[in-house]
Amino acid sequence: MENTQNRELRIVRTFRAPIGLMWDVWTNPDHIANWWGPNGFTSTIHQMDVKEGGEWRLTLHGPDGTNYPNRSVFKEIVLHKKIVFEHFNPYFITTVLFESKGNETLVDWSMQFETAEMREIVVKAHGAEEGQKQNADRLGSYLAMQLQSEAR
Repeated sequence: MENTQNRELRIVRTFRAPIGLMWDVWTNPDHIANWWGPNGFTSTIHQMDVKEGGEWRLTLHGPDGTNYPNRSVFKEIVLHKKIVFEHFNPYFITTVLFESKGNETLVDWSMQFETAEMREIVVKAHGAEEGQKQNADRLGSYLAMQLQSEAR
């Protein structure tokens, strides 16, 4: 098996949220718009057709007012288990694996680039490594808010 570590960004984290809620916040545009992106960014979801071959178009709005259009195509969707999408410009494949742990969900989220050089360029130019960590933190905070409002 090929070692892809030098071309990948990966975060593995367990969140205090059941698999159903986790899946909803990843696949429902009304949810994902509230947490997607690094700190200080907001998202406008233009299209999110969560099915194999479906398109996901969004604009990330930076804290300085810069807009970053994003386009992806979903390659594989396995309910409550897996989301794979191909992102364009820069090009990478994102794989998100979900594992139910009762009232918690383990998320294994990786972005795989074509080359180690492209990974480094994206990390340096866009702060992608820190951005992914911030994105996961925002996901955790959003899940906590959702659970709190459900408990009321």
